[in-house]
Amino acid sequence: MSEVRVVDEPSLEPTPGLWAWAASRPWWVQVLAVYGAARLFTTAVFLWVAGLQEQNPWTPADPDYFPYVGFMFDGSWYRTVAENGYPAQLPIGADGLVQQNAWAFFPLFPMLARGLMRLTGGPWEVVAPLLAVVLGAGAMLAIHRTVVRGAPRAVAARPGLPLATVALVSVFPTAAVLQVAYTEALALLLVAGALLLLLRRDYAWMALVVVALGFTRAVALPMAVVVVVHAAVRWWSARRGTGTWTWRTGTGLGALAVLSAVSGLLWPAICGWVTGVPDGYLQTQEAWRGVREVAPFGGWTYVPQFWFGQYALPVVALSFALVIAVLVVPAAWRLGRELHAWAAAYIVYIAAVVEPGSSLARFLLLAYPLGAVTAGVVTRPAAARRWWFGAVLVLMLGLQVLWVRQMWHANPVADWPP
Repeated sequence: MSEVRVVDEPSLEPTPGLWAWAASRPWWVQVLAVYGAARLFTTAVFLWVAGLQEQNPWTPADPDYFPYVGFMFDGSWYRTVAENGYPAQLPIGADGLVQQNAWAFFPLFPMLARGLMRLTGGPWEVVAPLLAVVLGAGAMLAIHRTVVRGAPRAVAARPGLPLATVALVSVFPTAAVLQVAYTEALALLLVAGALLLLLRRDYAWMALVVVALGFTRAVALPMAVVVVVHAAVRWWSARRGTGTWTWRTGTGLGALAVLSAVSGLLWPAICGWVTGVPDGYLQTQEAWRGVREVAPFGGWTYVPQFWFGQYALPVVALSFALVIAVLVVPAAWRLGRELHAWAAAYIVYIAAVVEPGSSLARFLLLAYPLGAVTAGVVTRPAAARRWWFGAVLVLMLGLQVLWVRQMWHANPVADWPP
């Protein structure tokens, strides 16, 4: 069996000049340079859209940059958590139903921002977005390493794949949230960090990261599937004589899978314990939904009709077909089992639990291995590879401009949060 060579410091295919200079830098410098350039682009887009912004519930007309990325939409909810914590009782409306409240927003990101605010004396609208930028940088470094370590076949087919993945994730249409007062940057860092630690078999450290993920976003449950897949890969390798497996390995990975599942349920349990309402978290989530019911895949029965009317069924079918195609193309199978499993499990999970509204595109950011799939679809010749990557990059940048203009720009009359 031939050995697959993993390139330790892959880069985008260089050409003479600037690319050649960039390719000679350490991998982490390349990653931070790509991420920094993407964030500068997004900053320019935010400044442009802020200049078009009318007065709204969060900012005055034509706000400055930091209030625009620190207070808008969910940013103000996280600010409430950072400054006031969570209510001991769930607010009830005149109709007897739970109203929107802070329990829908997980605590780790606002608590980190609160600590930095006390340490530096800086206000929320400055500290929180800058914290998100730094966390996003850490996420890109972890993403690069997971592709290098977790997808050796894909990297062998395209040595520039790790950096190309970083680039596509950095300019993804909703990657703009990596520099606003939202939790995506922290969640992306913890997801990529957990996968990297799993690939390195640092299970104890992964356990800590998974617990932190449970206090960041409701996305820890699909990580249990990835742990099971990892355990199966290790067991099968041992059966073939190419790996090791002991009862301690099986017990440890079983405990890690259980911990991942428990972590996914930890915050709802805490909400129920503090408020005295066992399903208080679900009732809080229902307050944001068009239909006050949280049922697996339930949102797909009514939300597409709102957005697309009579074309809802073909649009949904086409969207599902596209996602399935991305998960089964050869570039996807060249990913390591763990990265492939995360992408598939996470996509199924959010389809089941998330109402397919305006926030769904933002949630897709955490399915970052699909960026590696997209970048790795074309492997040769080199000219076609560069044209494909360039075309996707330009498309993502254009869609990001569209997303910020259409979704982040608040309509003072009626709007959907991004």
